[in-house]
Amino acid sequence: MPVTPTPFDAGAEFDRQVRNLTGRDYPALSGLDPEWFGALLAPLRTHAVAAEAGGRCAPETGRVPFLLVVTRKLVPVEETMPRTVLHGGRLPGFIDRSFEPGALERFVATEETALPASDAYLLLDVERGEEFCGAVPHEAMATLAGRGRTLLTIEEGVALLTHFPAVLVKNKCFSLGGSRCGDRRVPAIWIGQKAPKLGWCWQGNPHTWLGMASAGARRV
Repeated sequence: MPVTPTPFDAGAEFDRQVRNLTGRDYPALSGLDPEWFGALLAPLRTHAVAAEAGGRCAPETGRVPFLLVVTRKLVPVEETMPRTVLHGGRLPGFIDRSFEPGALERFVATEETALPASDAYLLLDVERGEEFCGAVPHEAMATLAGRGRTLLTIEEGVALLTHFPAVLVKNKCFSLGGSRCGDRRVPAIWIGQKAPKLGWCWQGNPHTWLGMASAGARRV
């Protein structure tokens, strides 16, 4: 039976995402008290409501209207990834050892990604991209570029999993082509050891369980 998207209140969803980050110690990790952290994010609420009024949210289908993203400039990926879990799971997410020392820092947003300069922003019209499971990652990225969509960065992939754990399920994991380090590696999030795992795969190697995540736009 197909999943029926659940209508939602965009303002209430934005507030939930702020509480979600606060409950995962993002204020302390960023060096801010909860009030200052909330004040930093508050201006984005108007954009969320304006962009998604009357929208629908169905994370089980791999699509969500918007994400509140905090960049590594405010909280490092090494701290945010362990604060993710699978839907119904308890084990913390982790970074795969295939990232050699110092490698993660070199995976930065590509020029095409046009990442905002802000420490926090909204990512709109997000898809985990399971239509690209089994496709060559490099070709999937080219297809999405042709559609005018933007690839997710590592921070955005972590944000997707943080706010909507139900998007990460067996055989429907996702690559994050918006962050690259200048070689053929493409970061991705999949399931390993019964927990979310941030790793990477080669841009020319397809995997039946790994799609390509994308979004419609970013707003600051």
